[in-house]
Amino acid sequence: MRLGLGAAGAACRLEMKSVYTRIGYSIKWQPPMHDVTRQKVTQRLRRIEGQVGGLLRMVDENRYCIDLLTQIAAVRAALHKAEEEILRDHLSHCVADAFAAGDVNDQRHKVDELVRTLARMTR
Repeated sequence: MRLGLGAAGAACRLEMKSVYTRIGYSIKWQPPMHDVTRQKVTQRLRRIEGQVGGLLRMVDENRYCIDLLTQIAAVRAALHKAEEEILRDHLSHCVADAFAAGDVNDQRHKVDELVRTLARMTR
């Protein structure tokens, strides 16, 4: 079942299903990523996939270590950009919707979730 969210309804649908997160708690709905963001992230990840394949070939060819490290840094930067796109999407509708709805518990949950996620991202 999908529910719209007012003006953002076309862009932000709610999937009514239980989702078990990495931390182990269950939530009843999962707002999907915007279609434009999903397309951008998918394209970026496919590019990264190609870069990693190139790295494997470089290792197989016994290429110079500095060249490998340079390419690993490029992959890491590309992953960071994908991460940034997803985070921006999450903030623009998941977190924003929680605050627009006025549910204090949901707002606290979103802020706590975001802080934990950012802490993991910066380790």
